[in-house]
Amino acid sequence: MLKVRIGISLAPVGAAAAYDQVLDKLEVSGVDSLWLSDLLSAPTTDPVVGMAYAVARTRQLKVGTGVTVLPGRNPVLLAKQIASLALLAPRRILPAFGLKPALQRDTGVFAVPGPRGEVFDEAFTLLRELLTTPQVTFHGRYFDLEGASVGELPARRPDLWLGGTAPAALRRIGRLADGWLASLIPPAAAEQGIAAIRAAAAEAGREIEEDHYGISLPVAFDGIPDSLAASIARRQPGLDPARVVPAGWSGARAAIADYVAAGITKFVVRPAEPPPSWLDFIDQFCAELKPLEN
Repeated sequence: MLKVRIGISLAPVGAAAAYDQVLDKLEVSGVDSLWLSDLLSAPTTDPVVGMAYAVARTRQLKVGTGVTVLPGRNPVLLAKQIASLALLAPRRILPAFGLKPALQRDTGVFAVPGPRGEVFDEAFTLLRELLTTPQVTFHGRYFDLEGASVGELPARRPDLWLGGTAPAALRRIGRLADGWLASLIPPAAAEQGIAAIRAAAAEAGREIEEDHYGISLPVAFDGIPDSLAASIARRQPGLDPARVVPAGWSGARAAIADYVAAGITKFVVRPAEPPPSWLDFIDQFCAELKPLEN
């Protein structure tokens, strides 16, 4: 039986003022994982800094990024950060990467020297090599390194997941990644995406573990916010937002069951709008969704 695991994301607001309380609550409640979004200009905690703080304050909680923008970041410095975190908190670091920032206003910050997809492929390939090889020589179109190293490497490299739902993204995941963190697609599309990833992996002579498919799932408790509906319309024109944003806890339970049937076993749940109390939200999450884990 594949392991169903359900974590919590603090997006769209990072709750920095209450971060200590949130971390303590997640730890004592036995929540599987906390996920931090890469929203540069929003009032959220930086994902790498937030991961470091979270694993230092807790002992069991896993921490992931959903998702960190890779093109426009230095992959060597990022590899050093991930390696350091994995050494300090083994098997608790869950990095996931994406092509573009979620906020349009952040795009200019992540400047790239060429097409984003090409830069992404090189950066991600280099990142993987730096996390597994003591010294890396890499001569690409956008990165050129001779004997690069990030120092001590973790005994087990963290799995590196990718986001994205476009056909090119699915092929990239199959060719390069360890897992998929999707978002804002209905179960049928998730099932089709898994099939496309598996086909791309097989063509590249690779396999992705069957329980390495996940989705970020916003849950609406007072209607779907206009900003989220607009984001869905841009990404999936003509799609009814209610198909990818369940209503309330009962809707979330039903959606998770449908996604599990489609092959998704890892979930990152977030409220569509900031809750009145994050601590109450965690209590409700544990009562309503945690029993779905196996």
